[in-house]
Amino acid sequence: MGKRLIQQARGKGGPTYRAPSFRYKGEAKYIPQNVETISGTVTDLIKCQGHSGPLAQIEYDNGDVCLMIAPEQIRVGDNVMAGNDAELERGNVLPLHNIPEGTLVFNLESVPGDGGKFVRSSGTFARVISQMKDGVIVQLPSKKKKTFHPNCRASIGVISSGGRKDKPMLKAGVKYYAMKAKNKLWPSISGNAQNAADHPFGNSRSQRKSKAKPAPKNAPPGRKVGMIRPRHTGRNK
Repeated sequence: MGKRLIQQARGKGGPTYRAPSFRYKGEAKYIPQNVETISGTVTDLIKCQGHSGPLAQIEYDNGDVCLMIAPEQIRVGDNVMAGNDAELERGNVLPLHNIPEGTLVFNLESVPGDGGKFVRSSGTFARVISQMKDGVIVQLPSKKKKTFHPNCRASIGVISSGGRKDKPMLKAGVKYYAMKAKNKLWPSISGNAQNAADHPFGNSRSQRKSKAKPAPKNAPPGRKVGMIRPRHTGRNK
């Protein structure tokens, strides 16, 4: 008897596919936008399981406390600023229209006030390419250029922990325990390497990469793997 595919089991949900969010320290995003520029102090550096880089706990002068993705070379006790008139220093938060061209930034907002959506992984940074009247062009880590609203905020600098992936996983057991700590399903096995009961592509008799069977027309959610059957063929009449 056939078994559920991994996509189907993941869609149903369960402990194997559930993120351990109860261990997360909090949400790393900017405080609500203020007209005036405020300053704060780094009170702690936190390692959060839900983020690849460390987080900096910022306590601002107005009493607000937030978690921010920590840039390189930031320390406990450093002063940071947020606002239109903030200085162009590491860890400060400014609107994109106040950031000069060529500056390295991270944690860019997609919409003004959303707290930061782009460039949040450890060791990454984006670069402000050009300032226009109705938008700011930024080069993302993928080298793709994207236009942002001038009022979107960004942090100055490069995210910390850039060498996190430099050390190789020399043994499968090391990778196993690393993924187990994050509650990630590992290893990921290709469909044609599985048994026939586990996947539509799986069997040991005709295991070849060129095998591409269109999914049935009435396939349930998650069963549509490989070639997706077209809705219809031929000319429209």
